[in-house]
Amino acid sequence: MESLPKELARALLDDWAIWARQEQLPPDGAWTSWLILGGRGAGKTRAGAEWIRGVVAGRAPFATRPAGRIALVGEDYNDAREVMVEGVSGLLAICPDGERPVWQPSRRRLEWPNGAVGQVFSASDPEGLRGPQFDVAWADELAKWANPDATWDMLQFALRLGERPRQVVTTTPRCVPLLKRLIGDRRTVTTRMTTAQNADNLAAGFLETVVDRYQGTRLGRQELEGELVEDREDALFARAQIDRDRVSAAPELRRVVVAVDPPASSGAKSAACGIVAAGLGEDGRAYVLADHTLQRATPQAWAEKAVSLYHTVGADRLVAEVNQGGEMVATVVREADPTVPVASVRATRGKWVRAEPVALLYAQGRVSHVGMMSELEDQMCNFVPAGTADGVSPDRIDALVWALTTLMLEPGGVPPRVRRFG
Repeated sequence: MESLPKELARALLDDWAIWARQEQLPPDGAWTSWLILGGRGAGKTRAGAEWIRGVVAGRAPFATRPAGRIALVGEDYNDAREVMVEGVSGLLAICPDGERPVWQPSRRRLEWPNGAVGQVFSASDPEGLRGPQFDVAWADELAKWANPDATWDMLQFALRLGERPRQVVTTTPRCVPLLKRLIGDRRTVTTRMTTAQNADNLAAGFLETVVDRYQGTRLGRQELEGELVEDREDALFARAQIDRDRVSAAPELRRVVVAVDPPASSGAKSAACGIVAAGLGEDGRAYVLADHTLQRATPQAWAEKAVSLYHTVGADRLVAEVNQGGEMVATVVREADPTVPVASVRATRGKWVRAEPVALLYAQGRVSHVGMMSELEDQMCNFVPAGTADGVSPDRIDALVWALTTLMLEPGGVPPRVRRFG
């Protein structure tokens, strides 16, 4: 490269078809959807951005003619902007001078020098896709979308320009119905990427800590190998039930609690601190509002996180398990905010037995998740009699169980107060 003229060297460096791994280049054939399933850091975002760059330019092997209208759909507007547009592998970073679009944040719009226009959309707002029309689309982290079916349907109706509208989907796989249907669609070509394939571009610390810890586990198969791991048949909770009753916003709530399941210790090897907020609606149903679980946090850190969530959702009180920390739990919460009331609960039965009545509430359709809570739901759908299928402590489930038990199974202890969340 050093021996080449500067212009030629620059052109070679900017030619993604030369530097990409084979699985990062679009497949041959008359496909409608190119589904890229990849582990964390596998290079799927770069592949999606480079495909958009290639089709905007009409450059082989990405396209035979330029695309003029592009839809960019992320989990929400913030993620779409920070990952797809402004991220280290996003469109602004990978486009060379002369091809780089102008980003208009207030309009959520990209304009390329050749006149192509890209619009950013959120999967939390499917109706935003009603009306516009496009040649191509890039859908990122589809398995985490809060309204997957509605957003996907609206996107398909919008892809109606050009001779052959196409879309690329980049996501870490999760066992959600839409993703399973997409894999089975004859018009979809699926490419799989692993974290290890992109090891040369990842920090050594990431490989040492994350890969070494999760390699070979069920979670590692999903998050590192990009494998679609089916839910366990013997799991206590069913993803179909969670998806069936999911809502985008909660109604008026007359009770709200934040439940905390503190770890027995703190430091690099400690378990997570489960922190989950839930409310009881005027309709008599429970609404899971947020999962703010912290990994390997100090008591001060998780107390501050729980107190912050308490104020955000307008909760009545914190509910904290004291088996591990005893009086320490109430003490650290008081240090974070002495005005927050804390209700102490003590586990006298095993995790599975405590969770069974809550699972029955889900089966009866009496609990809704407000939006998507991927990590909580993954843990729920892999919670078996022996614990989680990965051997990880079910801290998120513990916090969820305490919150819903307080609201739905032992309802007398929280004073009512009407408020709206979401």
